Amino acid sequence: MAEDASISSLLDRVARTAPFRRELAKLGTEEQAVFDHTALPGVPFVAALCINSVPETCRTWVVTPHLRAQESVASQLETWGVHNILFVPEKEVALGEEVGDPELTAERLNVLHRIASGQIGRQTVVLTENSLNDEVPSTRGMKNQGMILKAGETRPPDELEKSFTEAGFEGVPQVISRGQWSRRGGILDVFPLQSANPVRLEFFDDEIESIREFDVDTQVSFRKVEHVNLVLQEAASVETLRDWIRPGDLVITTPFCKERGHVCILAAPPEDAEGEEDFSLAIHDNPLGSFDAGDFVMQEMRRELAERQIREWLDRKWNVSMFFPNQAEEERFKDICAGTPALLSITCLRGDLPGGFSIPGAKTAVLSSSELFGRYQSATARRRASREDKARKARAQASLKDINPGDLVVHTSYGIGKFINISTSPDSGDEEMNILYRDNTILHVPLSQAHLVSRYIGLGSRTPELNKLGDSKWQRAKKSAERSVADYAAQLLNVQAERQTGKGYSHPPDSKWMWEFESSFPFRETPDQLRAIAQTKADMESTRPMDRLICGDVGFGKTEVAIRAAFKCVTGGRQAAVLVPTTVLAEQHFRTFKSRMSEYPVRIEMLSRLNSAAEVKSTLEGLKNGSVDIVIGTHRLISEDVSIKNLGLVVIDEEQRFGVKHKEKFKERFKGIDVLTLSATPIPRTLYIALMGARDMSSIDTPPVNRQPVQTSVCPYDERIMKKAMERELERGGQIFLLHNRVKTIELFRDRIQALVPKARIVIGHGQMPKDELEKVMSSFVRGEADILLATTIIESGIDIPNANTIIIDRADRFGLAALYQLRGRVGRSGHRAYAYLMLPRSSSTTEDARKRVSAIKQYTELGSGFKIAMRDLEIRGAGNLLGTQQSGHIAAIGFDLYCQLLQQSISHMQGKHSAPRADAALRADFIVNSETQFAAKSRKEYLGAFIPRDYISDAPLRIAAYKDLAGARTIKETDALLRTWEDRFGPAPETVHHLLAAHKIKILATMANISMVEVSGQRLMLTRNGDFILLSNKFPRLAGITPAEKLQETLEMLKKI
Repeated sequence: MAEDASISSLLDRVARTAPFRRELAKLGTEEQAVFDHTALPGVPFVAALCINSVPETCRTWVVTPHLRAQESVASQLETWGVHNILFVPEKEVALGEEVGDPELTAERLNVLHRIASGQIGRQTVVLTENSLNDEVPSTRGMKNQGMILKAGETRPPDELEKSFTEAGFEGVPQVISRGQWSRRGGILDVFPLQSANPVRLEFFDDEIESIREFDVDTQVSFRKVEHVNLVLQEAASVETLRDWIRPGDLVITTPFCKERGHVCILAAPPEDAEGEEDFSLAIHDNPLGSFDAGDFVMQEMRRELAERQIREWLDRKWNVSMFFPNQAEEERFKDICAGTPALLSITCLRGDLPGGFSIPGAKTAVLSSSELFGRYQSATARRRASREDKARKARAQASLKDINPGDLVVHTSYGIGKFINISTSPDSGDEEMNILYRDNTILHVPLSQAHLVSRYIGLGSRTPELNKLGDSKWQRAKKSAERSVADYAAQLLNVQAERQTGKGYSHPPDSKWMWEFESSFPFRETPDQLRAIAQTKADMESTRPMDRLICGDVGFGKTEVAIRAAFKCVTGGRQAAVLVPTTVLAEQHFRTFKSRMSEYPVRIEMLSRLNSAAEVKSTLEGLKNGSVDIVIGTHRLISEDVSIKNLGLVVIDEEQRFGVKHKEKFKERFKGIDVLTLSATPIPRTLYIALMGARDMSSIDTPPVNRQPVQTSVCPYDERIMKKAMERELERGGQIFLLHNRVKTIELFRDRIQALVPKARIVIGHGQMPKDELEKVMSSFVRGEADILLATTIIESGIDIPNANTIIIDRADRFGLAALYQLRGRVGRSGHRAYAYLMLPRSSSTTEDARKRVSAIKQYTELGSGFKIAMRDLEIRGAGNLLGTQQSGHIAAIGFDLYCQLLQQSISHMQGKHSAPRADAALRADFIVNSETQFAAKSRKEYLGAFIPRDYISDAPLRIAAYKDLAGARTIKETDALLRTWEDRFGPAPETVHHLLAAHKIKILATMANISMVEVSGQRLMLTRNGDFILLSNKFPRLAGITPAEKLQETLEMLKKI
């Protein structure tokens, strides 16, 4: 790659200069190489110089003083072309009897394994000084710890199963977390402790035929591997990581380390230096200085200074290069510098470099576009494809396949019942789902009709009563919901039509300022965010008034979308208003908007209870005469005395928290004006898809790049742990959320906390306080005037406090999982490692209780299915907010899944869109048997089975899920894809499954051709359409095939032609 070439030639050129050559020559000798006067941005560069100068077989250890330095060095070594970097996560500091984060442990184990295996080839281990003293197993212990399996070797699956069980792994129907295994016929799945993904072994007898990694959420394999190392148990620690450093390894220590390695990179001269200071190796900070967002663009003078410095370097025959993270940024730079040829003669390199530096001794300057554009991004961003993201993806997938005994379910024809279990029917011998209805009547549903049953999710905690079989009440509820859904859909489409035909203001396309404003955003936008921004701009440029809703979790970057929309509106010559439900939020937005637009001549004002009368007066005047560009305020903004001269955009934040009256008023006041609504309750994917046709919506589902996962520990209530946790946070200058769910005892609790950390400033906030007082408390915490916020629940949902990075939840067992998930999401906003402590009561020590507690703990620490369902409940509450009270009533009556289906059908129908219908045609053939038990007694010559046999998918819930997936397949293509997925998960499909799929394809083709019934009797094929048989030349079509399989195939081929 050309880029690599120019980066390596840059390294070579510096390595060849005399002072650097002198020090690099000491590598591999007894003498210590010292690089002093190195500014921090140059540290990774010097480390890369040393790594490139030692033999290919040498392993390097780069020791950093703390986590932040470790992350920044590791990410920049990559930029400097160092490959095979092993990042050692610090061992978690256990403060008590807590359960560690399984993800972090796995990551650590994986890295230690790779170091211990001592592969030939250059390895660069980046770690913190503390990690050197971490206890670890011996390298031999690590090597012998795993079980290596290769494709093609013989390993009886029974033996492997035994090893898994002995190692304490748990046998489950479907593997979803580490330490589990599952066997289905010739397929064995296992999730080893150290690997990122679970592994699927497919056997032919005792031979391993293939090894594949698969995705936990979809359960589908995505990568084939030749061999795999299964770590089933952690080996005992017998030495420290320091003992792993072999003779011949190179140890590099970076500035502010107490340790001294073979190579010492120092920020100042060494303490024992004698004589005059030697600056021949000096690496200085970027002499151009760093620019605040937008300065390089806005401030002509600073740009001229930069240009003068660069021209001076070039005249003195220096080599000047600049790093750009992407092509667009490079082009942006060239556009801005079009008139200054000196700036264009810089060598452009590709890569992320947070800061530049200059090396006078080597006549070299390295610059970074991040500094010029004031885009500082923390290095954390590089390491984790965010785990939150995984949890999100899993949530979208957690269709409610997980129905457990005792759950409420909805049968589309019979209504709400309670799922009891799956049992074998005494008459047919087939498995059935048993569902209890009112008056103790039980409905038996064959598994092949499982798609008619879904888990009931209503709204809130009210439990609906069970329906009565054969009662018309359910049909009435369904009919009324259908009517209401149709009305709702019509109303949505009317509003939309009104806006479509309404004439609004069309904002001009993006100006150069807009483009520069966007490039000054200090973070990288997520793909969802970019999509939402593009959609919002397109809406603003069209002539019809915008009405777009943006949904997404707190901290996922909705505000930036609003800021850009407001900026676009203002640069186009109009005014913008931002409406928020509380003063605290108004203050927060006011600060954010002001700092983002600081380099532009935009006047931003705030209207809320906190303003003095004089301020309010001047703001109102400014709005009237057009001198205020953006106003941010609470519902004070819709008072009668507020008139805005040239309003072009209204942003409504946290819409769900305004009352109905206010919402009506918004509609009246803002007719024909672009409206952008933000909502912090995420909404369910199904609803999103259903509404997509009728409402302009953007959903932001991906968390921003440097949201680190929160280290969650669950422990019995222990004041020592609390004291340590709070002290650790206060030491690093952070703030703490402390949750105590009883207003009665909250004052007492405060006194106890004050005794534990006497220095801390504690404020109390709870729902029973007067509103003004509560707002004062919240504002003081937001401004950093208090260290600990002791609250009953986090009161203010939209507030972002990036400095609060520890949350301690007392009596975590009293919160629902969804609430815990949301509370946990309050910390870890700023890219620092965040901690969440869930305190459970010290329960009595009987074994049963202790066991329950441990399983609860497991459920809390892993974002397992408990969270997925809790998140669904949370999203559905969001759905209730979005749809309004009347629709919520119908969701409660018929359950959420059915509601979404009806809504989607209604909207598509009214818009005249046709999606492939469900394959509802009936198929009756005298040779097809759908029951496994009955098929066992039939002759194979005259009959064929079409079902999923128990020995293919032995776990009943998984079999239910499979039948549901089949019922959901609406095209031939989807049916074929389903077969591929099944074969990947459960092994080659038996004949009966192939027949089942062929029968399903017949139903699909018949439904498409508007045929309601396909019957095969003897050799006759009878097709019914609109109550009449379809005849070919006045008689029934005849089949030529003799065997059942031929007849099935022939029927399928005939229907393809109809």
